[in-house]
Amino acid sequence: MFCNLLLLVFGVFCCATSVIFIKLSQIQPITLSSFRLLTATIFLMPIFFKEYRVYREKISLKDFLTPVWPAVILSFHFISWIAAARLTSAANASLIVNLVPLVMPLLLYVFLKEKIDKTETIATLIALAGVSLLGFSDFSANPEFLKGDILSFISMLFLSIYLVLGRKNSDQVSLWLYIVPLYFFAFCICFVVALIFETPLRCYEARDIIIAIGLGLVPTVIGHTVLNYAMQHLRGQVVSIFSMFQFVFAGVMSYYLFNEVPTKTFYFVSLLLTISGILVTIGATGLSSFLRKKSQPFK
Repeated sequence: MFCNLLLLVFGVFCCATSVIFIKLSQIQPITLSSFRLLTATIFLMPIFFKEYRVYREKISLKDFLTPVWPAVILSFHFISWIAAARLTSAANASLIVNLVPLVMPLLLYVFLKEKIDKTETIATLIALAGVSLLGFSDFSANPEFLKGDILSFISMLFLSIYLVLGRKNSDQVSLWLYIVPLYFFAFCICFVVALIFETPLRCYEARDIIIAIGLGLVPTVIGHTVLNYAMQHLRGQVVSIFSMFQFVFAGVMSYYLFNEVPTKTFYFVSLLLTISGILVTIGATGLSSFLRKKSQPFK
């Protein structure tokens, strides 16, 4: 369990780099989303074919079509997320798009009848209290970020549904036979939409190509794949709370790369998120029960 949590933290850090790649890139949002997904698909295709040879007797056409709806939601999330990241600060965008704990309990119950426990509830309330404080503070200081913040919130809703669908589809024979078609279907959707609204088929500078590949490899191949794995092996609300740490990672990276100086509220909210993470870690690993037993007096 603890190893899965460490893997989740690593995946969250990789996801946090997405806002950095997006801000560095000059490619149009929908086109960048499609390139990101194409990179992930091509990179993971050898693993897909290897897994297919192992499980081909156990899979059906229905299994291949299962990722279609999650792919639709993921494509909407990526498009709205890239557009939002360019309209607000890196820390704001990363924080708002990861307000997943706000809606995850409802989605988990609707889709899976899964209820969050007492520890997860307390951790969620602490995290959301910090988020509310930061949102009020930043809006007062920088109201021009409002449009990007609203778009980030819409992107968050798509992300939440996408993660819950990943948990709902955890009965697939192989993660790779689920995740690679998902990235491919999402690429097809984004590319078709890009053909309608943008001009994806043109020459690009080497710098933008490298950034697009980086966006496909680090936050997508590693980050999103780890999130899907975590949703299958950890409680959904635990994953959503840890995902909020993207805000902290993105804030630190944007300070060094873009000179976006965090407000004082950033540090306070980071502390609250750390407390939330500690609480859900204790609950997820069963450490709370261990500590209660140790505190009981000998009879």
